[in-house]
Amino acid sequence: MPVFDDDDAISALDRLVVIAQSDTGQARRVANFLLAWWNAADCGGFDFTDLWNVDRAIADDSLAVARLIAARNEYPTAYGYGAQFAQLVKDWRPRLFAPAEAGRA
Repeated sequence: MPVFDDDDAISALDRLVVIAQSDTGQARRVANFLLAWWNAADCGGFDFTDLWNVDRAIADDSLAVARLIAARNEYPTAYGYGAQFAQLVKDWRPRLFAPAEAGRA
């Protein structure tokens, strides 16, 4: 069984964040994966079949991050990614930042 390496997983997370900050089909899929970790209830879940539609290196990085998530039971803020993930929400889930409807009681 392979040994889990936090440093490798954090490097994978770094790469995924950079990809999610771009504007491609792969970026959307990576953002969906990362935002499901951030807050699946508000940001939506992740369709694992999306791993079929990204480059192998991206899929491998996603799996490394998934191992980190499972092993450490922590959110991205525990690794200093709060600002980056908040920006991903603004970029990919702008509806979550829409102003409240006027006239609601």
